[in-house]
Amino acid sequence: MNATDEYLLVNQTAELLSVSANTVRAWASTGKLQEYRHPVNNYRLFRKAEVEALLQQIENPTPVTPAIRKAK
Repeated sequence: MNATDEYLLVNQTAELLSVSANTVRAWASTGKLQEYRHPVNNYRLFRKAEVEALLQQIENPTPVTPAIRKAK
């Protein structure tokens, strides 16, 4: 496998996750998605395996039990 096959660009990541490129950038800024940088052109890169793992989380959300409120 070629090293470039392991990484996706912003637009490729956005397409795979079915979100906008700006959403991918925001998720990277907030740490929801690990961002890497190309050493020559400084483009944002995302590991394909990490993007696919996030896609699995998106497709299979974890149910959240609502907190029980105490009466005042």
